[in-house]
Amino acid sequence: MGILAFLAAERTLVDGALDRLLPPADAWPRRLHEAMRYAVFGGGKRVRPILARAACRAAGGDPARILEAACALELVHTYSLVHDDLPALDNDTLRRGRPTVHVAYDEALAILVGDALLTEAFLVLGTHPAGEELAPRRAEGCRLVALAVGSAGMVGGQVEDLEATGTPPDAGRLERIHRAKTGALLAASVELGAVLAGVDAATRQRFARFGQSLGLAFQIADDILDVTGTAASLGKSPGKDAAAGKLTYPAVYGLAAARQELCRLAGALRAEAEALEGRSGTLASLVEYIASRDR
Repeated sequence: MGILAFLAAERTLVDGALDRLLPPADAWPRRLHEAMRYAVFGGGKRVRPILARAACRAAGGDPARILEAACALELVHTYSLVHDDLPALDNDTLRRGRPTVHVAYDEALAILVGDALLTEAFLVLGTHPAGEELAPRRAEGCRLVALAVGSAGMVGGQVEDLEATGTPPDAGRLERIHRAKTGALLAASVELGAVLAGVDAATRQRFARFGQSLGLAFQIADDILDVTGTAASLGKSPGKDAAAGKLTYPAVYGLAAARQELCRLAGALRAEAEALEGRSGTLASLVEYIASRDR
């Protein structure tokens, strides 16, 4: 199966599980649940749950058994997008080719949608995969995802991203922001798959390091797309980072150097992916997809 067919099949599985996990749109309070589903089912790539399942498979686990837990990562990611788009933060009106949640509904509800999605994510992580014998893995999964998205991870990176807007180029600060704001949840996605597969500590660290580098590569690709992409291809407004004076790889290093760094990282990641699961695994193909994507 080629990578595009694999991704399509994975997205179908993830979307089906998300549909089962989320409250029905007509359940009380109806408008909140309708808006939650609007946010989640907006055509996302589902990279984080797919990475978790691929890592679980590479680590010798059963990806089918962690489907619901992997979906929790998508709920966290969607919450972060809903809040990022708010007027007080990025003030974006377009996400995945549709009006953002605060535009389609209103700002107050968008805040509450994000709150509800984040809370729902930890409910899922705390209960899946089921079984008393897996309770320690569920607890560790909750801990590592919470660490990745809290004040020392994604939220902290968002704060520094705001503080760095309009400041002079700073390579160290840029990498710190990217590793926290975007990289931390992607790294946690890979590590979660390994944790739920039950790997030993040394193997877990190898997956964690791979995830950290992959998260950085993902954000560099995002920075490049903000310069080179279109609203039609991206499903969101391009050029906003440069217009806002944000720290990005093209802003600090230039577009050509950013592309070179992405190529270097992708090469190193492909080698590490093959070391983790062999040449026939899916992690290397996912590296290629993330590094070469156009949206």
